[in-house]
Amino acid sequence: MIPEDLRYTAEHEWVAGDGGGSVRIGITHFAQDALGDIVFVQLPESGAVVAAGESLGEIESTKSVSEIYAPLGGTVVARNEALGDTPEVINTDPYGAGWLLEITPDDPAAVGGLLSPAAYRELTES
Repeated sequence: MIPEDLRYTAEHEWVAGDGGGSVRIGITHFAQDALGDIVFVQLPESGAVVAAGESLGEIESTKSVSEIYAPLGGTVVARNEALGDTPEVINTDPYGAGWLLEITPDDPAAVGGLLSPAAYRELTES
């Protein structure tokens, strides 16, 4: 299940939006499936400045703790506060209610440089 209207990273994050304004970020179905039951999420506060490729938080599951990497550089404008009480929603709805952050990108054109759905599909099937 790889939505066609998103862009992706090799680290299994997705990005919704074209970079004009803020973009929404989450982890893919592939990532949540590999993690197993998610029990805790640590995310940066609104106003935090993040750099592309750098760690911006952690997701803890019953199996392991994994870093979340920023697909784009920019400023965090929102985080999914509901995950504090119900992190498991990432397992059930990773592309909807399980979103993580909204970022205003430093370079809106960088969204186009992320993996297309076809390229991400190829990555996960190899």
